[in-house]
Amino acid sequence: MYLARRFPALTWLPSDPDEGARDSIAAHRRNADLPNLKAPVALDASAPHWPVQHAEAITCINMIHISLWAATEGLMVGAARCLPPGGLLYLYGPYREAGKTLAASNAAFDADLRARNSEWGLRDLSAVEHLAGQHGLRLTQRIDMPANNLSLFFRRA
Repeated sequence: MYLARRFPALTWLPSDPDEGARDSIAAHRRNADLPNLKAPVALDASAPHWPVQHAEAITCINMIHISLWAATEGLMVGAARCLPPGGLLYLYGPYREAGKTLAASNAAFDADLRARNSEWGLRDLSAVEHLAGQHGLRLTQRIDMPANNLSLFFRRA
């Protein structure tokens, strides 16, 4: 809702693989009454087919660390398939970085995620960047955000 309000010239298509989450999005959408916000769709990033064929940009917030690595792989495949040359994949969330000490809050969050599912957890930024590169997506901008998160902007070649 926040982004749809802030960018009214863009059409937003929210998605989630979880039906309950989609129901929540739909309820908020009804209350927001924003003409540029479409009804949420079921989308599993790791699935071979997505319910969208083309997008100028993809926004992915706080997913990579709370999902299997296969979802990140699927995200990169899907972004490469859906985005035109120059299209944007925006990622937001916490990451591990080589040579940098993990903030205590992120270390605790990572431990909690791994306790819930051993295949979850903060991803190594260089691994995400390498995977993106394998699918024609190049990291063009990185912005440090509050609470030890990063905004990452990838462009499709």
